[in-house]
Amino acid sequence: MERTKARGGIRGTKLLNVAVPVVSVLLAFVLGCLIMVILGKNPFEALQYLWVGAFGSLANLGITLNKATPLIFTGLCACFAYRCGVFNLGGEGQFLMGSIVCCVIATKVPFTGLPAILLCLVAGAVAGGLWALIPGLLKIFRGQNEMIISIMLNYVATLFMGVIYTAWMRDGSVPQTVAVPKETQLTRLFGMRFTAAFIIAVVVGLLIYYFLFYTSKGFQLRAVGYNMTAAQFNGFAVKRYILMSFLISGIIAGLGGSAELLGTQYRLINNFGNGYGFDGVSMALIGQLHPLATVVVAIFFAALRTGSTTMQAATGVPTSVSDIIQALVIVFAVAGLAMVKLPQFQAAIQKRTTKKEG
Repeated sequence: MERTKARGGIRGTKLLNVAVPVVSVLLAFVLGCLIMVILGKNPFEALQYLWVGAFGSLANLGITLNKATPLIFTGLCACFAYRCGVFNLGGEGQFLMGSIVCCVIATKVPFTGLPAILLCLVAGAVAGGLWALIPGLLKIFRGQNEMIISIMLNYVATLFMGVIYTAWMRDGSVPQTVAVPKETQLTRLFGMRFTAAFIIAVVVGLLIYYFLFYTSKGFQLRAVGYNMTAAQFNGFAVKRYILMSFLISGIIAGLGGSAELLGTQYRLINNFGNGYGFDGVSMALIGQLHPLATVVVAIFFAALRTGSTTMQAATGVPTSVSDIIQALVIVFAVAGLAMVKLPQFQAAIQKRTTKKEG
């Protein structure tokens, strides 16, 4: 009987984990359509052009995948850390540190091509990982709050990048660095406007999924995230897993910064990487901290951002409506996740599921 109840509760929780983001998206679009009606626009026509702008051609699809790439990296960064029960809000700073180190190496080393690309990607990943270790070490050995420290480190990384492109590596009178050599840039794939950076991001997502759900270390890391006290009593090296979660999540973000620099931006400029860290947190939460779902959510948000321009040009619906839809998805998804975690709600779902099975 107890096993039946447990299975019923697990099944109900899994269904809710899928239902919450789907319902959140539907509710956000319903409210977005109401706003369009109030503005005197046809919501069905607007949504049609939103789709066309994001996926209507190979060029548009390439732009969408290109915009999704940094969101995937920072989303996976947050997802991995949160699975261990720690809150790494420094994805943006780690993203920037990866791009800074990548830029320095790409423009200073005497060789180009594939060896330079691999060196830049690896160095950027290491830089992001080391930057993420700072809040991890302070949390373990000094008991400091990792959220505050990781957020503050975002500002440090942003200001350090400002020194790089305005002073130390400034390109003449323009506040930007010299562009990465063309031979070191990531080339576009299949004649579309996205590069191997997107493929790398998806592969990273698959590797994280496999590690978390199909390896013993991944199981132990999730156990630490679920209940650190119980994990410690069962002999798990909790401190080691916390450090590992910070290190790997930083590596993911740093790799994303390197890939974004080599594949899209090619140089450090003002507002490079701005907002990607907190966007990534949103992707991870909406995706219910599941790596593959996080990838899908990142592509969805990128599609909204890409398609909104076409929607505005064709129908006159301002792009701010798309921003409102994105914000509503985040609000509904986070609220739904909080509601699902309530003990009373879980008990009600378990009782209902068990009754149906009986």
